[in-house]
Amino acid sequence: MLRTKIVCTIGPATSSPEVVEGLVRGGLDMARINMSHGSHEHHREAVERIRAAARKAGRPVPILVDLSGPKIRVGALAQPIELVEGERVVFAPEGQAAEGEIPTGYAGLAGDVGPGQQVLLDDGHLEIRCVETDGVRATFEVVRGGLLKSRKGINLPEVDVSVPSLTEKDLEDLEFALDIGAEYISLSFVRRASDMADLRSRVQGRALLVAKIEKAQALREIRGILAESDAVMVARGDLGVELPFERVPLAQKRIIQMANYYGRPVITATQMLESMIDSPRPTRAEASDVANAILDGTDAVMLSGETAVGSYPLQAVEALRRIAGEIEGSGVLEYGPRYVTAIDDDDPRAGASAREHAVAAATVDAARQLRAPALITITRSGFSARLVSSYRPSAPIFAVCTDPITFTQMAAVWGVRPLLATEEEVSYEALTEFGRRAVIDSGVGRVGQAIVVTAGYPFHTSGSTNTMRVEQL
Repeated sequence: MLRTKIVCTIGPATSSPEVVEGLVRGGLDMARINMSHGSHEHHREAVERIRAAARKAGRPVPILVDLSGPKIRVGALAQPIELVEGERVVFAPEGQAAEGEIPTGYAGLAGDVGPGQQVLLDDGHLEIRCVETDGVRATFEVVRGGLLKSRKGINLPEVDVSVPSLTEKDLEDLEFALDIGAEYISLSFVRRASDMADLRSRVQGRALLVAKIEKAQALREIRGILAESDAVMVARGDLGVELPFERVPLAQKRIIQMANYYGRPVITATQMLESMIDSPRPTRAEASDVANAILDGTDAVMLSGETAVGSYPLQAVEALRRIAGEIEGSGVLEYGPRYVTAIDDDDPRAGASAREHAVAAATVDAARQLRAPALITITRSGFSARLVSSYRPSAPIFAVCTDPITFTQMAAVWGVRPLLATEEEVSYEALTEFGRRAVIDSGVGRVGQAIVVTAGYPFHTSGSTNTMRVEQL
């Protein structure tokens, strides 16, 4: 069983029950529903297929609903416009654009951008630079030209845009996500910690929150964003537009390292196996890319178009499993994440209290010294299991959950094997014995071997990891 988790985007290519069942059998650990495409009706049907396949396979598969966020786009064009290097073009709000002007769906563009600032169009293929603005219309000089088509994206890497983090569409999609019982909800184009705090106030603990890091501003605000999130995603699509391409690899490593440091699960996404949309095999460069994300310390790797619209979704999942299996089997992950000292002397450990980090670190260290075959984490909210996971123990984590939602959520966390307790008595002794039986029944451990058990006491209090004990199977 892999410790690295696999996330698959569900779309037209994975719309049949047979393919969804194949994904779950093949190693899918989390299903992503992309709210940028499709209707609520179609998404609801997809979720029902995923839940059915998970029940049939006898294991939990959490749902990640990915909110679109404030994506800024070019408006509707009567026909594509050829932008010529050196010429000037005017952008105006859609509905107010005069003949010869380019409409934009974001009315605040001219108010946010200033002279000299760079604007990128169509995933960075086209580049313009602001010359002047009157607050309603903005004039740009074309730096890198090409054919501009309707509804192409607009990126403003040098601009702190004033658009709300949750659009009207996002609010409708959020209501849908909560209605279907999504275990995870991600927000696109996060810029600051307050974006996630706003989302948290609306969700009120009904799902775990994932911050998608895809803006240069988010990188500058990464600590605050991590503090307000339950998990993060390295969304390399727009991040690769916001940043010069040569900076993306180091940005990825920094985000993953910071997420590990804060005890936040991290998903690495976008173009992991892009060629497999049309090919049954990945390129060697893609295999190296996936392997390096795992070596960097990612919890999960995600497929987007490969499983949403690709011709080989099952083969793409199999390719991820083979790459992850090779890296995990090599032994290079046995000594934990790459950080070795505090990232900031003023913030020696973050994401949890010093006591909770001390217990998690001691748990993993004890398991290594004892060569324990497994760790047992008794958890109500999943916090203890996520924190222990961030220290990357060399043995699997059997997370004994007393809540069905937590049980499903834990399936997406690195190295965790979630267990839903069936004990009527909720006590340390009863839940530990339940975990012991599961470790033995799984074949991971043998009677008499030492294991390490972590829990928070009292059990009904979330985020109270304060107990570590060495027990015997």
